[in-house]
Amino acid sequence: MSIARGGWSWILGSLGIPAAVAAVCGFAGATGWVWVFVAVALVAGGFMLFFFRDPDRRAPGEGHLLIAGADGVVRTVEDMPESSYLKCDTVRISVFLSPFDVHVNRSPLAGKVAALAYTPGKHFLTMRDESSEYNEHSSIYIEGSGTRCLVKQIVGPVVRRVVYWLEDGQEVAKGERIGIMKFGSRMDIYFPRSDVEVLVKQGDRVRAGETPIASLKEALST
Repeated sequence: MSIARGGWSWILGSLGIPAAVAAVCGFAGATGWVWVFVAVALVAGGFMLFFFRDPDRRAPGEGHLLIAGADGVVRTVEDMPESSYLKCDTVRISVFLSPFDVHVNRSPLAGKVAALAYTPGKHFLTMRDESSEYNEHSSIYIEGSGTRCLVKQIVGPVVRRVVYWLEDGQEVAKGERIGIMKFGSRMDIYFPRSDVEVLVKQGDRVRAGETPIASLKEALST
């Protein structure tokens, strides 16, 4: 099991800070507190090690299948216009992550990164509809050969950091790692409504880089 890019600083920090406090307590003769902070270091370090795990995933080979960009549970599937990037009627698939899900994100399709943006904003609970529009988030717009998509990494109300590992114009493969949500808890993926047939519903559990969430309509009709 590999560790996500940038994860080791969190892991070592969560181990080192309480371990340093434990050492100070030891020098001060406060033996009881030493074991308290050793326990804190082990628990915090263990959680960070688990949180930043980055397992290998294999995307389905069928070109018409579009896949989940994040692990978690599908919260909503809804039709709506998207005026910033896709500029058409879209279907938005929202996935909510728990602290126990893998937080490395992957590309839903193969294509070219056409636009990247980071938008500061509010920090509403991500279960609220307005969080998609008003919360701090990153936007990743990818143009593929059969369709396009907009991926939003949306921050939550507590620890608030989402990161993409991409550059404008970069080519990405379907299922390729594109970033991480460092305790962020929602990903929205938009597809043009006319291009796709949705394959998931509210309550379904999905895995980034593996689970098909939509299929190209053109492929279904042939």
